[in-house]
Amino acid sequence: MLTLWRNVRIATCDEAGRVHSPGAVLTRGALIEWVGPEGDLPAGVRPERTIELAGRWLTPGLIDCHTHLVFAGQRAAEFARRTAGTSYAEIAREGGGILGTMRATRAATEDELTGQSRPRLRSLLEEGVTTVEIKSGYGLDCESEAKMLRVARRLESEHTVTVSTSLLAAHALPPEFAGRADDYVDTICNDWLPRLAARDCPPQGDCPLPHKIGDSPLSGDSPLFRPLVDAVDAYCEDIAFSAEQCGRIFAAARALGLPVRLHSEQLSNVGGSQVAALHGALSCDHLEYANEADAAALARSGTVAVLLPVAWYALAEKQLPPVAALRANGVPIAIATDCNPGSAPCASLLLAMNMARRLFGLTSEEVLSGVTRNAARALGMQAERGSIEPGRVADFAVWSVDSPDELGYWAGFNPCSMVVKAGEIVLERPV
Repeated sequence: MLTLWRNVRIATCDEAGRVHSPGAVLTRGALIEWVGPEGDLPAGVRPERTIELAGRWLTPGLIDCHTHLVFAGQRAAEFARRTAGTSYAEIAREGGGILGTMRATRAATEDELTGQSRPRLRSLLEEGVTTVEIKSGYGLDCESEAKMLRVARRLESEHTVTVSTSLLAAHALPPEFAGRADDYVDTICNDWLPRLAARDCPPQGDCPLPHKIGDSPLSGDSPLFRPLVDAVDAYCEDIAFSAEQCGRIFAAARALGLPVRLHSEQLSNVGGSQVAALHGALSCDHLEYANEADAAALARSGTVAVLLPVAWYALAEKQLPPVAALRANGVPIAIATDCNPGSAPCASLLLAMNMARRLFGLTSEEVLSGVTRNAARALGMQAERGSIEPGRVADFAVWSVDSPDELGYWAGFNPCSMVVKAGEIVLERPV
């Protein structure tokens, strides 16, 4: 169906940062066919459907490119300890932190895990998010990691959202491997990665065959078969895994054709950015302790810097990420929620955008590109999503605002009045 979206102000979020006001978009099925000033609409266009947007702002659907959205339980007691002065690292070394969530997640059934995760995803979708990255990393054994990834795919099948999955088995050292970090890394590389990379995923259960969960917006009527693992992640930190160990995991992932991304330089600098750059990582995330040399390396490799201001705030960190060095070296900057039960108990990308502006000093343009074009690049989806251009998927968010500056301004208020996924309106509400 040819659809005209008219009387709208458009922030395309393309490389040129084009704005059309008043503008219009033509979509055919799930794809964008034309975008530009409304007065320049191609002659003779006869849309089968016209959507009047009454002068509102239209952006690409937002992309939350770093979340740990699937988990069981919560860690509110740890938050209370941290506000009283105990550090995140101290709690982790005591066996809390990630290992606390591991115990709850291992004990949860797939249905329970889905039920607990579903409200967090819905919170994001109501804010105009149409694509979400979801990591494993709270199972820390092969089948529990697979369970988390199956839940991520199940959530994708239940909701109008695109999910990119990341295997984060190298998140923390599980108790079964206490004192044997190298053995654990070898197990991930030689056993878990080949097994999980070979699996396709049904919404639930453990089936070795591909499973149809819907129609692909990029391939007409062809069925969409989703792999269990889209990418491999690791946590490079002095309380987690060394740069050498992360490099081994990355080499194994790349040998299987999987892209990589990295948690790095959050609490210290142990060389993670350099390893990420060496392996051509899609993204390097956190980066509070990254330096000028790290920024230069990320720029050379084309790696996106994903900044996570909610975690910085929740952990009461003092070291800011090197925004000036990232800018000076031309490193693309993305923003994400880091939604997780420990360091970032947040399911609002709009709040993360506000924090990125206020706490990290990003401009409104940097923040908007950070949750659209650059976030798509952090997931390897830049040819499909993240900007309003012909050939891209028609994922839109419509905003009842006077200016895109408001998209990093409001805290606790959601001005998103319409969400469009693959050319179809999936949410509409008065604002």
